[in-house]
This record gives sequence, structure tokens and C-alpha cells, in this order.
Amino acid sequence: MSSDLHIHTTASDGQYAPEKILSMARQAGLRYIAITDHDNVDGLRNLYEAGMLPGHGMRVIPGIEFSAQNTEHEVHILGYDIDIYDKNLSDSLNDIVEARWTRFSKMVENLRGLGYGITEADVLKIAGMSKAISRPHIARALVEKGLFPSVSAAFDAVLAKGRPAYEEHYRMEAADIIKCIKDAGGIPVLAHPKLIGDDILVERLLQLGMEGIEAFYPRHNAADVERYKALAEKYGILISGGSDFHGPSIREPLELGIFTIEDKYAEKFYREEDI
Repeated sequence: MSSDLHIHTTASDGQYAPEKILSMARQAGLRYIAITDHDNVDGLRNLYEAGMLPGHGMRVIPGIEFSAQNTEHEVHILGYDIDIYDKNLSDSLNDIVEARWTRFSKMVENLRGLGYGITEADVLKIAGMSKAISRPHIARALVEKGLFPSVSAAFDAVLAKGRPAYEEHYRMEAADIIKCIKDAGGIPVLAHPKLIGDDILVERLLQLGMEGIEAFYPRHNAADVERYKALAEKYGILISGGSDFHGPSIREPLELGIFTIEDKYAEKFYREEDI
């Protein structure tokens, strides 16, 4: 069988609800999955409180994905095996969500100043249950309004860093994220290291106390995978991987189950008492 430890839902910027993700993962024959929404665990909490977790044959690892503060590079950190009801984690996430809402409002204001007829209500309609309002939600709203032909076109024109509607947003420091994850009983893992674009920084981040690295990723080629597996061996940390699935209208892969990792990697992150 196969596994996928990097999946997003409508609780952040994914296209499918958590319940649908469970169904799709079962249909794809996945044995282990991790739901890793941006800056929140609402989807996991909803599943648990609806009696849908544990996964009844499919093993679900509770996860999250944080964006870390860095002035030059995009750094994301995954947390696996977290206590989704940990108070300190919840407090940190509340701060991040509040900052996301402020940023979202400023970006809509910027767009309106540029002449784009979009409102906060348009974006919230797209975001649905998500509290982690992000640029993909804004981009999808722009496409829905017929203002751009695609999400990527909206990013290229107005939403990417350096573009006229862009606003910086609050991010925790990497060391604080790692501590937050560990304090919640979890395992901090450096996400998609190639996308950071600086392997010297990758090693510095690993030295902060990371306990894993996402070696398997759709945009990693064979040489990248071997390089990051070697770093895992060097630092004595776990090897992870996943599709970063958001949905076909957002990014590749187009379907859940196309990009997977071997169960032997995923099983090291699973604990029966996780949920």
C-alpha cells in the first residue's frame, strides 16, 4: 500500500472538505495520511468530534503546516502527531489567524484601490469554513468574478510577493514553531526543502531541532530526494513525504493518490493514541 503525509482541506486553502478527503484517500487505497492544513487544526477537530477519527482502517496522522518567518525565503514547517487540543498550540494559532484576517482585509482593500471589483464577502464565500484566509482564496475569488483567467494569472499580476496587492503577514520564528510543535507532543518536519532555494539555510533549520525532513515531494527530482535523504541520515532524523494536495483547480497533483510514499516511512509518524 502507499501513504501521503501532506494534504490540505477546506479548513485552510484546499478544495475538498475533510470528510471528502477521507473518502478520496480510502478510494485511492492509502494506508496512512496526514491532514496538514495551514495554521489550524479545525478540520481535524471537526472529523474527531463527528466520530470520523480514528480512520476506521485508514490511519490518520494529525498534522499542521506553519509558515516560518524569513525575509528571503519561504520556509514551511510541518508538525505531525500533534495534540489538536493543546492549549499553547491553540493560543499560537489564534494569533496567526487574527493576523491572517488583517492581511486578507488589507489585500482586498489594495485590489479595490487598483480598480478590481472584489469585496471581502466574495473571498469569504470562496473560503467557506476556513479561518486561514490566504492568497489562493483571494485569487479564486478574482477568477470567480471573471477578473483573471486563472489562479496563477492572478498571482502573477497582483498577488505574488512584490506585486501591487501583496501584503506581508505575521509568521512565527522557526525555532518557536519547532518548540510549539514539540510542546504539543508532535514531530517538527521541514517541508519541501528544495522550494526554500538555499540548502545552507536548510541545514541551519535542521540544526534548530527538526526531527524530520520532507524528502519526497512532487517538485523534488531523484537527485533532490537522495540529497535530502542523506541529510536525514546525517542528522539522524525521520524521512517524510507527501503530495501537498490542494485540489485540481489549485495545483498539481490533480488527484489524491497520484503522488505517494512507501508505508515504511509513514508508519514511523503514527501512534495509536494520536487522536
